[in-house]
Amino acid sequence: MNRSQAYAALLQWQAEAGADEAIGEVAFDRRAEMAAPKNAPSSPALAPAAAPADVDAIAAGAGSIEELAAILETFDGCALKKTASRLCLGDGVTTARLMLVGEGPGREEDLQGKPFVGRAGQLLDRMLNAIGHDRTSVYITNCVFWRPPGNRTPTPEETAVCRPFLDRQIEIVAPDVIIMLGAVAAQTLTGRKEGITKLRGRWFDIDVGGRQIPALAALHPAYLLRQPGQKKFAWRDMLAAQRKLEEKAGSA
Repeated sequence: MNRSQAYAALLQWQAEAGADEAIGEVAFDRRAEMAAPKNAPSSPALAPAAAPADVDAIAAGAGSIEELAAILETFDGCALKKTASRLCLGDGVTTARLMLVGEGPGREEDLQGKPFVGRAGQLLDRMLNAIGHDRTSVYITNCVFWRPPGNRTPTPEETAVCRPFLDRQIEIVAPDVIIMLGAVAAQTLTGRKEGITKLRGRWFDIDVGGRQIPALAALHPAYLLRQPGQKKFAWRDMLAAQRKLEEKAGSA
């Protein structure tokens, strides 16, 4: 293999791993203000991102998941939209009793426009099957609806601007139980700061639209792929969620 072939193989491997940005060896502060050349015309100011109150009103205007998706297609308040291929909102049945909330779309999700369709999603499907569920009986979404560059963790600012749309999904679906997959989902919905290893297995009451919904913090399937020895805890959490569903059904 010559040098050109080696470089091509390396680039192919990086693309398959999800890398979509190049980082130079020399640090450069792109946020620093650059001096404008003399006599240069002033650039038009960019429109500010939607304020939180505006986002709440925008999200509240959706009466269905389909309407919410249409609103998000024209919403420009989240910078992730600029680098993602497409919107990735939710999957499953919109009247589900069980709702799962993850972190954000990855490479495969960005390509297909559906959450949890990569390796982590395949594991999640098997976990759901083990307690008698599949995508025809649950609803699945994320805290952000566009893929973060390089599959990085969404920032608090990104989850905050998407939160009203997440809450609106919860209001529309009106699940009996929520499973929060991973630290980002658990922290976003509960406001807690602990890591997922301290939060997992714990129940929280999530107040959405004036309704209290029990929500269980659980390990993200992507974490389980890296740490397969932790699957025993995921199994316990899935069983706990199913028991809670049965309790809610019995008390209805």
